[in-house]
Amino acid sequence: MKFPHFKDLILFEDDHVIVINKPAFISTLDDRSGDTITIIRMAKQYLPDAQVCHRLDRETSGALVIAKDPETYRLISMQFEHREVTKIYHAFVDGHHKFDDLLIDLPIVNYGKSNVKIDKIDGKKAETYFKTLQYFKHYTLIECKPLTGRMHQIRIHLATQRASITGDDLYGGKPFMLSSVKRNYRLSKEQEEQPIMKRFALHARSIGFKLAEDTAIQIEAPYPKDFDTMLKMLQKFDV
Repeated sequence: MKFPHFKDLILFEDDHVIVINKPAFISTLDDRSGDTITIIRMAKQYLPDAQVCHRLDRETSGALVIAKDPETYRLISMQFEHREVTKIYHAFVDGHHKFDDLLIDLPIVNYGKSNVKIDKIDGKKAETYFKTLQYFKHYTLIECKPLTGRMHQIRIHLATQRASITGDDLYGGKPFMLSSVKRNYRLSKEQEEQPIMKRFALHARSIGFKLAEDTAIQIEAPYPKDFDTMLKMLQKFDV
């Protein structure tokens, strides 16, 4: 994998904060995966005092906030803790689903090592709003607005609605193959079809927070190439 330059990821920057469009397949923080390149390492090479204010799953792309100084880090971290940050994600899900600001309020327990379960007794409160943005024959584009920040929250909440994120095999999603929507799709005998997206189809579309009482920041992250390609294929072949 060719890693991008950190500067090329920046969507917004001022004296206190950087917002980047995180690529998929790069971990936010150093972990046990052994990845030599992570967002926090890239950020600290750009600015030694940089601190990541939240995290996105390794496969998730999109808007990620990085503080330039400890005071800003504390300010934004408190907003996350008090649910004052506006986070909007877009996801493709398998099947045809009509969500009209549907609230899923199901507690989540994290057992570690990506083992996450719905547990109404021991789980921590987890709330997500879902809204349908666009229908296709076999897929749906969904807006997801989590009010809390539990691990895998959007993914597991959608799975409870039988609307697994496309490509999310951990929660029942199936990879998107062009042959599933394009008539008369053909490969040569030597070729094996590959999914259009080699990850689950989840993108952190926008994020909003405050740097001061009168300074609200709202940043939108454009779709990455794979997400945009899937959208174009669905608009062309699955309507």
